[in-house]
Parts: sequence; C-alpha cells; structure tokens
Amino acid sequence: MKKTWMLIMSMLMAVMMVAGCGGGDKKAADNKVAQAPKVLRVGTEPTFAPFEFQKEGSKDFDGFDMDLIRAIGKQLNMKVEIQNMGFDALIPALNAGNIDVAAAGMSITPDRQKAVDMSDPYYVSGLVVVVNKDNAAVKSVNDLNNKGIAVQIGTTGADRAAKVPGAKVKNFNTNAEVFLELKNKGVDAVIIDKPVAEYYLAQGGGKESAKIVGDTMEAESYGLSLKKNSPLTKEINKAMLDLKKNGEYDKIYEKWFGAVKK
Repeated sequence: MKKTWMLIMSMLMAVMMVAGCGGGDKKAADNKVAQAPKVLRVGTEPTFAPFEFQKEGSKDFDGFDMDLIRAIGKQLNMKVEIQNMGFDALIPALNAGNIDVAAAGMSITPDRQKAVDMSDPYYVSGLVVVVNKDNAAVKSVNDLNNKGIAVQIGTTGADRAAKVPGAKVKNFNTNAEVFLELKNKGVDAVIIDKPVAEYYLAQGGGKESAKIVGDTMEAESYGLSLKKNSPLTKEINKAMLDLKKNGEYDKIYEKWFGAVKK
C-alpha cells in the first residue's frame, strides 16, 4: 500500500512538472507573438522623385517618403509593406481598408482632410529661386525685375516667372536644361519647385555652383494620409515627432535634400 501511494505521488509530480513546462512554453510562445511586429500596409505612386520612385531595373521603392515611412514603421515596431498603385486610387484604398497609410507626396488640403486623416506636416513644398553661388545681387524674387529667368515649360514656376515685371523668361523642356542654363550663366535665376531644387543641390551636382535664395513661395505642406479617424494617426504623429527629436528625420532629410535649415 505504501509503495502504491508513493508511486501515485511520483506520477502526480511528473504530470505537474510536464504541465508546468508546457505552460512556460505557451507563455514564451505568447510573448514571442506579442513582440512580433504588426504589418503597416503603405500605398504609394512611385513616379515622384525624390519622394518615391523605383530605380531602373529595380522593384525596390526608394525616396524620401519611403525612408521616412520605414523609419516610422521601425519606431512603431511594425513591418512596412509598400504597394504600388495609382495616385487617384490611394484615398479609395484607405477608405476601403486595403492600406493603412498613403505616402505619396500628398499635399494637405481642406478637401483631403474631409475625406481622410492627414498626419502632421513632414515637408513644406512650394516654389523657390535658385541662383549661382557668386550672385550676390539676387536675394529673393523681388530682385528679379528685368532679369533673365529659366523655367520648365508648363510648370507653376513658369507661371510665377511670368508675373515678374520686365523678366526675360526662357522656357525649357526639362529641369536638367533649366539648371544647365543657370550654370552657363545664360540667365540670372531659376524659379522651380522646392524639392526639385533641393534634390539638385544635394544629389544632382549643383551643390558647388548654385544656392537657394529668399523664402518659399506658394508654400504647401505634405502629409501622410490615413483612413478617417484611424487610431494610427496619433501613433504616426508621435513617431514622426520622436524621429525629429532623436535626429533620424534630419538624417533622412539631409540624404535627399541637404542640411535641414534651422
């Protein structure tokens, strides 16, 4: 009887040990699942360099917006998955729940804010004046009266140049031709989109020869778009603020546009 009782006790202890081990394994597995990053589904229209584009022959998404959204995903412990879609399809995709965020150089406008949530601004676009570095006479658009200005045909920069009194406006087909005319001193200045100018100065070979002068004209802010009343909106705004505080935003900005102006 004593041996039988001891045998039963031994069996019970063995069962409890196995159960305890199993519970530990389950707890560890649950923790592993909890720590695994959730997926942040991002939509973009990758034909807007330097914000989003695909290099020739590559399926990877590159650009300022792409680096920023990946940094935000890392900050939120979320795995970023980027989808290629038409610009006009982004807001319908948000409202349908097919994507969580649209990162596509999207201007913050009252109409868009009625349809979707817009994040805090992360980039201020608009028009700027670019001159050669040795030009000390032109400090803003107000100094361009009766001077030569190079612009790209059909752009808002061309429209703005046309309003400068007495300006001798030269129209070109591409931005490359516009900057070449400035470099060759065929004109006094260029009026062009701010991101295009900053990208040219940072990565297009213009850093040594040109500079931006004056304030940004017709400024507009870019923001990330989310479904209306999305719980992610607050989290993404906080993540962007954290990236600005820890210097990561400045690193991304400098990579694509040069040093951040303080």
